[in-house]
Amino acid sequence: MEKPIETQRQQRKGRRLVLFPLPFQGHLNPMLQLASIMHSRGFSITIIHTTHFNSPNPSNYPHFTFHSIPDGLLKSQASSPDLMALIGLLNLNCVTPFQDCLSRLVMQSSEETMACLVADILWIFTQAVSNCLKLPRMVSRTNSAASFLAFATLLSMHERRCLSLEGSELESPVPEIPALKFKDLPIINTRDAEVFFQVLASTLHEARASSGLICNTFEGLEESELSSLHHYFRVPIFAIGPFKKYFPSSSSSLLAHDQSSITWLDKLDHKSVIYVSLGNIAEIETEFLEMAFGLANQGSKNRLSPVRLGRFVTDSTLTASIPTLDMRHSMCRLKLDRTRQNSTTSAEFPI
Repeated sequence: MEKPIETQRQQRKGRRLVLFPLPFQGHLNPMLQLASIMHSRGFSITIIHTTHFNSPNPSNYPHFTFHSIPDGLLKSQASSPDLMALIGLLNLNCVTPFQDCLSRLVMQSSEETMACLVADILWIFTQAVSNCLKLPRMVSRTNSAASFLAFATLLSMHERRCLSLEGSELESPVPEIPALKFKDLPIINTRDAEVFFQVLASTLHEARASSGLICNTFEGLEESELSSLHHYFRVPIFAIGPFKKYFPSSSSSLLAHDQSSITWLDKLDHKSVIYVSLGNIAEIETEFLEMAFGLANQGSKNRLSPVRLGRFVTDSTLTASIPTLDMRHSMCRLKLDRTRQNSTTSAEFPI
């Protein structure tokens, strides 16, 4: 009688996917969750990842095959706070190692034909590599469709030289995303704004050339935004998120979890705490205090907000002004789902 594991291997033959996550927390987790989803649907999974910079632990995913490539980053470059410059460097350094690795995998796949490459959308060069190997490429967008549209709008405004809005103009709704005002469009702090817009333009151009776009969202939440994306890209769009719904647990955290606030939470009533998060890369100063005092003035008794000094708030003295002990207590780096996975859910919800 054939063993179940052998049966699974037989069923998976000829159905291998190669996934290439971007080595940042909010990109790595969703991609590994997507890999788990695809594996549960009968695909064999190969993960290509950077060797040193934010490398995942293969032992946490024994059912995947892992291959590492050098990232070519100096220690000073890997710790740079300029994310766009870092993404640009990774796209330069990883071209040849990635092409060599993928070429070997394609040549060695005698029993299992490579069905498709699924790359993070910010790996810009991967479309050209896929074309050379005649391998279909799909791209994965790890956060909301509205966020993607906001960046596309930002690029359009840059190309039309319309970014210098002032006063009441900033309060006008964005035509492509009426729920947002122009002042709400994302701003990425980088030493060279042109590099940011070049990366953004290349990202959107290469996404149009792909075989499809996988989004970590669902139609019930972003129906109009997904429709706009389809009109913009003219490629199949698969809104199969939120990925964490299918595989909520993750063993790919790049930071040690600080559980010190859990004891405090356990003493409180169910749904008595408001959890507030602005993600992993926001850099705010006075806005942080405004948010904290605003919540306090609303009369909410218990609030929890993750704070990461150096990214979220760069001035440690600001935390002394936070109005309640509850908020200060949350200085632990509590990695709940929303911050860890660029989730499509709201940034403020009851616990």
